[in-house]
Amino acid sequence: MWGTILNTGTIIAGGTAGLALGKELSARTQLRLKAILGVLVVYVGLKTTWTAINGNFSQVMKQIGIMLLAILLGNIVGKLLHLQKLLNRLGEHARNLLQQSAPGESRFAEGFVTCTILFCVGPMAILGSLQDGLEGKFPILAIKSVMDGLATMAFVKTFGWGAICAALPVLAYQGTITLAAAYLAPYLQNHALADSINAVGGLLVLCTALIIFEIQKVPLADYLPSLVIAPLLTWWWKSSPPGEPMNCAIGRPTTTR
Repeated sequence: MWGTILNTGTIIAGGTAGLALGKELSARTQLRLKAILGVLVVYVGLKTTWTAINGNFSQVMKQIGIMLLAILLGNIVGKLLHLQKLLNRLGEHARNLLQQSAPGESRFAEGFVTCTILFCVGPMAILGSLQDGLEGKFPILAIKSVMDGLATMAFVKTFGWGAICAALPVLAYQGTITLAAAYLAPYLQNHALADSINAVGGLLVLCTALIIFEIQKVPLADYLPSLVIAPLLTWWWKSSPPGEPMNCAIGRPTTTR
């Protein structure tokens, strides 16, 4: 839960700083921060996936196979559900609200809705909250916190306190996901399923760097079902008929006493 608390705090701090300073960061400073955040995203994504994959060569290859299959099937499900299109519509709505806002005009309600959409619907909100709940770690949410804090510094100049109050739905939304993940964590860890979620989540976080560096627009929302499919594939593989090794699933092999 600490990751969500940090995220909420940076939104409030960023908004307060934006109101106090009265000026935006220079383009050069923004570019440097963008580069730093991109590098951190790459590091966190690779580390998360690497930590989740373990074992000998045969086990690692099977784990990678499950991970790639989960991503493939998850993308198919995501496209069928039109998840990225839904996310794009929400983003378009938020952009329209920004464009319609007149300078100096009080737009509390619009700022609240706009910033809530921008801070909550991104994949990093879900991935970071899951990691926080499953492992008690929050590097993904820490990076998101910096992004949201900087964004709030700019938004308060248009929306005032409406942008800062978006911290409340962020706290409720991400906190709910974190608490739900923490509740399921013992079962997932006992059945060696948590690592499969982390392995796939790490790859999705890594893809976020492509968007930050403007290399490729990856439809990340369409891949979110992979986070559900990965543990299901792992469970199915472990429950396969006798003769199939139990330690072929993603995650640390379960020992018997």
